[in-house]
Amino acid sequence: MAIKQELQRKEKRTCLHDKHVSLGATMVTFGGFDMPLLYQLAGIAPEHMAVREKVGLFDVSHMGEVTVKGNDAERYVQHIFTNDVANAPVGKIYYGMMCYENGGTVDDLLVYKMGENDFFLVINAANIDKDWAWMQEQAKGFDIDLQNRSDDYGQIAVQGPESEYTVEHVLGLPCAELNFYTCKTIGDVIISRTGYTGEDGFEIYASHDYIRECWDKLIKAGVQPCGLGCRDTLRFEVGLPLYGDELSEDITPIMAGLGMFVKLDKAEFVGKEALAKQKAEGPAKKLVGIELADKAIPRHGYPVLSPEGETIGEVTTGYRTISTDKSVCMALIDAQYAKLNTEVQIQIRKKVFPGKVVKKQFYNKSYKK
Repeated sequence: MAIKQELQRKEKRTCLHDKHVSLGATMVTFGGFDMPLLYQLAGIAPEHMAVREKVGLFDVSHMGEVTVKGNDAERYVQHIFTNDVANAPVGKIYYGMMCYENGGTVDDLLVYKMGENDFFLVINAANIDKDWAWMQEQAKGFDIDLQNRSDDYGQIAVQGPESEYTVEHVLGLPCAELNFYTCKTIGDVIISRTGYTGEDGFEIYASHDYIRECWDKLIKAGVQPCGLGCRDTLRFEVGLPLYGDELSEDITPIMAGLGMFVKLDKAEFVGKEALAKQKAEGPAKKLVGIELADKAIPRHGYPVLSPEGETIGEVTTGYRTISTDKSVCMALIDAQYAKLNTEVQIQIRKKVFPGKVVKKQFYNKSYKK
């Protein structure tokens, strides 16, 4: 399993924990939460393919939510966020990173523009405490009301080509008018259309009780529940990063190939100087895709070698892809080897397997835009 398990002294539980247990899910600790890895005795593949071909249901209530309101809300978000939200229309969502002064990544996140001087930030579960402390430190001198709302919201994701029909007809929530990376509110419910799977999909944020009601309706309607296992394989196939693997304190957005989400023409943001320097000079290491001709599976941390056998990096995530049946991985390697079709090798236990550098997107995305 490529997902890193963040062990903490006390496991947290989402508002849907008992639902997972009652469905016989295999549970694991992730980001400090006791979460479902998979529901199928047959493994991850049936859940993965349900999302690719029909629709799947994920509990993502472990994710963190932070609200930023007040006179300086936009200026504050601009200060901590690599993307540019200046004059953003209400309902628009942006992906980007929060970075340290040296360019290393605090976290990657989504920023929702909910209203004038009103932003909703979605952060990674394993980073909630760290992010919150950093965001509070950065808030000094800004006229804002900054609130950690992570314990107040439950969240589900409905993903797959049938997700729009499912949300509208099973949950009765109108969503067809939402464009990709937009959101709206219906009462106290937030609905967005982003997705971490490469398929069309929706996220629903609401009270714990409402999320539990939605889960029950979807399960009763026959929607496939999906665990962290296929969430990882789905996002990996379309080249989406996971914090702790493809992004970290030591891996900048430029190294990860996410420069399009770093707006260096903004007046300022934390880490801008370091990231501008790295982009101009070129990073020493780059995140690439690698495909093996063999069926051996490269895993997180396995060494990547040059054709001469020198260590040039390591695997960040690797699988035998479910959708395309290929042995592929993402890896952080020395920049001189990052050109497409460059021959490399991966050491898997005591054997070395030849491979070549390919695009990080191993499966075509099917977002509705």
